[in-house]
Amino acid sequence: MTTLILPTYADVEAAAGRIAGYANRTPVNTSRTLNDLLGAEVFFKCENFQRMGAFKFRGAFNALSRFTPEQRRGGVVAFSSGNHAQGIALSARLLGMPATIVMPHDAPAAKVAATKGYGATVVSYDRYKEDREAIGRRLAEEHGMTLIPPFDHPDVLTGQGTAAKELFEETGPLDALFTPLGGGGLLSGTALSTRALAPACKLYGVEPEAGNDGQQSFRSGSIVRIDTPKTIADGAQTPALGHYTFGIIKRDVTDILTATDAELVEAMRFFAERMKMIVEPTGCLGLAAVLQQKQALKGKRVGVIISGGNVDIARFSELLAA
Repeated sequence: MTTLILPTYADVEAAAGRIAGYANRTPVNTSRTLNDLLGAEVFFKCENFQRMGAFKFRGAFNALSRFTPEQRRGGVVAFSSGNHAQGIALSARLLGMPATIVMPHDAPAAKVAATKGYGATVVSYDRYKEDREAIGRRLAEEHGMTLIPPFDHPDVLTGQGTAAKELFEETGPLDALFTPLGGGGLLSGTALSTRALAPACKLYGVEPEAGNDGQQSFRSGSIVRIDTPKTIADGAQTPALGHYTFGIIKRDVTDILTATDAELVEAMRFFAERMKMIVEPTGCLGLAAVLQQKQALKGKRVGVIISGGNVDIARFSELLAA
């Protein structure tokens, strides 16, 4: 059996060099209202202001920038519910290579339109009946493309870790950091940066209550696979963590928490009303968990990564009006 060699913080630093000048160094925002409510200092790393609207651009560009000339000619294929799709599509456009993206037929229309707008070819599938990984592998083999998965890839997850690197560079050490969790790319990359830059910081992954495979995996010590969860957090509708991502998560993360869809809607409302930001449901996972932890966070310096802001305006309005 081959031993998995996990990436390190040095790989995050190398990724930061590759994406410099391409990825936005996103702002770190605060809310006096929230700080007063919690009796804490909360710092939001706003990846909703990243290029294409989510942190996924970081890992996508890092991975594609390492392609050989032959790989660039063949192009890239990826599978994604939306944000990795857009990150790959935009990165491929910037680097001058073709891209094909496998997306679920019920992916948010705004994400599909943006992916096509960046020049990628979109192949639709049924996320509840078909295997997107198998479709991606088949396309790669048939057309000579390179498959880049949405999270379980060293170049992808180390690219994602650059967001936390920037956060710590701006805020200094934190007592706790809350990060959305789907397949684990953002959380595992964040873990590498956290343990290097703020080793005493407690690090929490937050996933939808309906899809708590990460929590089950973390507490059992092995990867647990579930059916595709039904949740408004479409960016976290993953059935299982990856081998690379879980290897880092089980070693470096403090705990995995969950949030209900109702809690995500309340977090969306807070961002919109108090901070004047549109944040997609998945991007609200961190704040939802922070609001659950009021007493435990009193007097603490807390970080929250907002993973993205890509949500259909009609859907956004519908959720907040409910």
